[in-house]
Amino acid sequence: MSIHKACKPVLVAYATREGQTRKIAEHVAATLRARNFEVDVVDVGSDEPVELPFYCAAILLASLHLRKHEREMTAFAKTNHDVLARMPTAFLSVSLAEAGAEDSSRSPALRAEAATGVREAIDAFVAETKLHPAHVHPVAGALLYKEYGAIVRLVMRAISKRAGGPTDTSRDYELTDWLALDRFVDEIAEGLPRGEGSRTA
Repeated sequence: MSIHKACKPVLVAYATREGQTRKIAEHVAATLRARNFEVDVVDVGSDEPVELPFYCAAILLASLHLRKHEREMTAFAKTNHDVLARMPTAFLSVSLAEAGAEDSSRSPALRAEAATGVREAIDAFVAETKLHPAHVHPVAGALLYKEYGAIVRLVMRAISKRAGGPTDTSRDYELTDWLALDRFVDEIAEGLPRGEGSRTA
């Protein structure tokens, strides 16, 4: 075993609306911890202070609604741009549009349209925040019909129907590809610094 003393924890920061992005953030953190990284998970929409200079790397996650990422994450990235720009960063965009892009049962045209929408939203986030993450990964989110209020449920059903997605509002649909997410985390883990006292074989 060797001990990496120069490195500080990895920050996994997220902004979510219905909670799937939080679940994904916690999964990313657990995957990194299993690989002997020190990780802190923070909701940037909460009042919890983030001492960003303490960290050596950051993984940002935000859900996407109406082609815009959560404003809390956009504000966090803009406010902390200079610090984030000096460390390894990754950005995960969580959306139903990505689920459409990944759905092999849909037509190539619909999948391409969904993928284009996701890419344009990510490009808009980068342009607004002027942050250029070393790694970017779109992640399919979830349709949580049972968690929505009546109006939101109807709106989400209409959006899903138009895109060729599930419309049974009596159940929830988790569309995240966890194996693909794990592969992405493995990929970026190679370039992430480890927390002080972390061990590797």
